[in-house]
Amino acid sequence: MAEIVVCKVGDVAPGSAIRVDKDGCRLAVVRIGDDWYALDDRCSHAEASLAEGEVWADECEIECPKHGSAFSLKTGEPLTLPATQPQNIYSVRIDGDNVLVRI
Repeated sequence: MAEIVVCKVGDVAPGSAIRVDKDGCRLAVVRIGDDWYALDDRCSHAEASLAEGEVWADECEIECPKHGSAFSLKTGEPLTLPATQPQNIYSVRIDGDNVLVRI
């Protein structure tokens, strides 16, 4: 596994997500307070960008903007239909101002 720099800490506002295309990977990088999450950005149901969806900080979930499926940021599991397949999740580490993801 490799660790790659995907963005700077300041690139992601608390309670939001950004899409990152890096080294052949398309990721949604999510920040909730001081906690960081990364998962595959393509919804397993309809290929929509999860980074464009709403982040639910209290539930630690992200919602697909296309059909409303919610995914756990901790496990990648779909929590609501129509999605039934989980998203891959990745370990995130902060190093100074860099956000690194282990792919």
